[in-house]
This record gives sequence, C-alpha cells and structure tokens, in this order.
Amino acid sequence: MTQSQDYYIGLEDKYGAHNYHPLPVVLERGEGVYVWDTDGKRYYDFLSAYSAVNQGHCHPKIIKALTDQAQKLTLTSRAFYNDSLGEYEKYITDYFGFDKVLPMNTGAEAVETALKLCRKWAYEKKGIAENEAVILFATENFHGRTLGIISASTDPDSRKGFGPYLPGIQIIPYNDADALAQALAANPNIAGFIVEPIQGEAGVMVPDEGYLKKASELCKKHNALFIADEVQTGIARTGRLLATCGNCTCEDKSCSGTPEVKPDILILGKALSGGVLPVSAVLANDEIMLCIKPGEHGSTFGGNPLANKVAIAALQVVKEEKLAENAYQLGILFRERMANINSPIIETYRGKGLLNAVVITPFEFKGENKTAMDVCLKLRDNGLLAKPTHDHIIRFAPPLVITEAELHAACDIIEATILSFNDTRFLLRT
Repeated sequence: MTQSQDYYIGLEDKYGAHNYHPLPVVLERGEGVYVWDTDGKRYYDFLSAYSAVNQGHCHPKIIKALTDQAQKLTLTSRAFYNDSLGEYEKYITDYFGFDKVLPMNTGAEAVETALKLCRKWAYEKKGIAENEAVILFATENFHGRTLGIISASTDPDSRKGFGPYLPGIQIIPYNDADALAQALAANPNIAGFIVEPIQGEAGVMVPDEGYLKKASELCKKHNALFIADEVQTGIARTGRLLATCGNCTCEDKSCSGTPEVKPDILILGKALSGGVLPVSAVLANDEIMLCIKPGEHGSTFGGNPLANKVAIAALQVVKEEKLAENAYQLGILFRERMANINSPIIETYRGKGLLNAVVITPFEFKGENKTAMDVCLKLRDNGLLAKPTHDHIIRFAPPLVITEAELHAACDIIEATILSFNDTRFLLRT
C-alpha cells in the first residue's frame, strides 16, 4: 500500500539531517521531462536536479549502460586497472579537447581537485613559493559545500559557524574584468581564477558579453590559470556544449568548431552521468595535469567501471540527440514566452539556453505577504516543479530533451500561475 506524502516527508524530518528545505512533494518515478509523485500526479520537472538530468529522467541508453555494466563489474578502486577507464578517458578528452582527465564523483570533489591542481601547478611551474599561492574567486559564487569551497563563499548561510577557513583565497566582484585585472597585476602569487560562466545558485546571473574571454586573456597575460566550473552550466545546458564556448564557430553548438574561450582547467559533474549516479571530472592539458603524481590525490570510486560506462553513454546522448542545439533554440522560445507575460509580480527574466530565471517582486496577495516560494507552491499545484533561490528568484531548467510542444505546455502553466496572482499589492524591498 502506498503511504501518504506526509508519511514520507515525516520520515525524512524525523530521521534525516535538516540541511535542506525541499518543496513539499514526494517523487517516486521519472521519465524524460516528467516526474510522478506517490499519488500518481504527473509534473513537468523544471529543475532537472539542478541540471543533473539534462538527458531526461531515466534515459534508456544511459540506464542500459548502467545495468549492463552492473552485472559485470562495479568497482575495482584505482589499486588495479579496469577495462573501461582508459576507454572513458580517451572518449571524454577527445570530446572536450584536453590531454588528460582526472575522474572524481561529485561536483564539489571536482572543484576541490581543481584547486589542488592549481596550487600544485603554481609551485611546480609558475615558481610561487610554497604556501604562498592565492586563488581568486568571484562574489556570490557557489562551488559546493566542502570546507575548502565555503572558504571562498560570500554566502553567510554557507560560512557561518564553520570557520576557521582555508587561507590563500581572494574574492573579487563577478562580471568585473577591471577588478580581475587589478587583482592579477597587484599580486604575482595569484595561481588562478575559478569562476562559474553563469552563476546558477546566485540566480542565473549571466555575465556581460565578452567577460569570460577577457578574463581568460587576463589570466594568460599574468600566467595564472583560468578555471571554469561548469558543473551546472556544462553538458549543453546553456545552448552550447560548454557555457565557456561563448560565440563559438560551431553550427551544431557541440564543439565541432572553435570555442570562444577554452579554460586551462575544466570542471564537470551533474549531467556527466545524466543524473544516474555521481560522476565528475577535471580536464586539463599535460603541463598542468601531470603536476599531480601517484599518491598525491585520488578517490576510491573515481573512475569506477559503472561511472565510466554511464558517462560515455550520457555524453553520446548529448550529441546524438543534439541537446545543445535544442537548448539553444528552445531557450530563445522560453524567454520570449516569459517576456509576453503581463504581470506586475515579474521584475525581470534572464538566462541562456535552458538555464533561466524569473525574478519575482515580493507582494501581498489576499492579505498575506508572498515570495517566490509561494509561486513555486502554486506551480506545483498546477503540475510544474521549480525551486526558488534567494527568496525572490525562480530558476527554470527543464531536461534538454524537452520538445517545443512540451515547452509551450509548461509555459502555459507558468503563465497561468503567475497571472493568478495579478490582484496584488506590492511590498517594498528592504
């Protein structure tokens, strides 16, 4: 017998740590762009597990790769070779155009790996004195929740109560090439600059045209590494295979030509497995990657046979189904639909590809103060799942397998939901 949703929510509340505040819906099945709750109600998934299921829920090709390999060999650790790791390493390095890959599991692990690699390179290649390397980060960043990463965070919820923090970190404004130039010029011990091409958790903050290219050029000028955290923006989400590709020469949006920007270190995760299991990767060329020697870094599960086969299948799906091109075209359509919603509660909208956000002005409705969470609860009631960030921003990121017809149907839900709040009195932002 299926239990009520309150039952499952109650179990998590009683026995789980209270480190998340989920939208109150209990999901039990997913397929393509849809998920179903324990009551059998179907929803459009417009979060995609924070862009981990770009290929859609339970993509049959990825699931087959998982189940086929699961019956043969799941884990060897890196104490031994396995017959799938080299195949995967060749595939992904050819795919993204790098010499080497270091496989890990989670996005946060991959970011930590990139930071270690950057420091090692700084000491071995740039000649910075031991323990003097500095890595630049942008304000409002989100790179994960590890102690090292939150040392670079400007989010008080991430930092408060977890100090002391990792030294060797400097924060500069996001989307400010002048600030980056000044920081690099002022300190010869800067080893690198790590940045999200689009800041997802901050509210889908899209930088000015040319910012990433300028940042890459400045890093090269000052012999510092340009590190792109594409855990959320990579794997076709923004209408290019990578967000850093920018104004590339690829007609198919899938790295068949020349990217506008190629980072020195590329960090991938989330959709690298299509959401089937944790898989992440750090890619770099030999001069950088070979700074790490045996015993200096690793992971028991990194490069495991299951992950290798799943990642290959997930990347194949992206190209075979032209998901970058689909994200590019439908992203334009989505933003056109948002622009046509005539509602005073929409302050603005923004995005790239199928990573978009709508900013909601806090308002009063029927005598009650409302925020983006209230809009998301109403969207849930109407058959679409999305999640707010920073109280007033709703992120919309459906699986990239979504069709034009499905996108229009989902936009109809979004429009009807927002218009249902039109009888409002606005609150002043404080």
